[in-house]
Amino acid sequence: MEPILSLRNLQYSRGAQFTLSIDHLDFQPGRIYFLAGPNGAGKSTLLQLLGLLLPPDRGEIIVAGTAVRGGSDRQLMRRQITLVEQSPFLFDGTVYDNLAFGLRLRNVRGDLQRRRISSALEAVGLQGVDFRRAPALSGGETRRVALARAMVLRPKVLLLDEPTAGLDRESLPLFENCLEALPREGVTVIMSTHDADQSRRLRGEVLRLEAGRLTSPGTMKERFPATAS
Repeated sequence: MEPILSLRNLQYSRGAQFTLSIDHLDFQPGRIYFLAGPNGAGKSTLLQLLGLLLPPDRGEIIVAGTAVRGGSDRQLMRRQITLVEQSPFLFDGTVYDNLAFGLRLRNVRGDLQRRRISSALEAVGLQGVDFRRAPALSGGETRRVALARAMVLRPKVLLLDEPTAGLDRESLPLFENCLEALPREGVTVIMSTHDADQSRRLRGEVLRLEAGRLTSPGTMKERFPATAS
């Protein structure tokens, strides 16, 4: 199966203090991947590169078999990938307004827009909150609305930067249930986390970063089988 995302001989430097360097990395469609490692290891930088928000200093990012170039091609490829930041920002309007924004940019309007928004909110367990004001949401609700706003665009790849950090006990299982369902819909999920048990709960593959480099596959990259508890 062709990878949905690939990195080849990628390097990105942030001043003289930090360099992310990855020789070869493939992400397969419909799987969950976890980026683990200490603060400053390069997890957020890698997510921004995968989201095509940063251009690498050298090397290639390949989306569904096509190398990313500049200009309009890059913009079209970015529509296949959505990044949700660690502290997601919601617009000062209703929940519906937040989810409709990206759809309007893609010229999705009318009944189709309403159906997709309703489906995305149902998927994250927030039916009926369409017209609540975004500032009135709790922290857990804000995270789930941000996830729904990403899901409504139906990306092939969903990137999440510490999406469950600080979630309360009630919100965490709801959020993880949403994530666990996405690969069945063909979405590849790549998320950073400090929760060592999360990869087991969601049956994902762990990629560990240390000082901007992936650690050796034999020791620090482990695959959890579908039967893991």
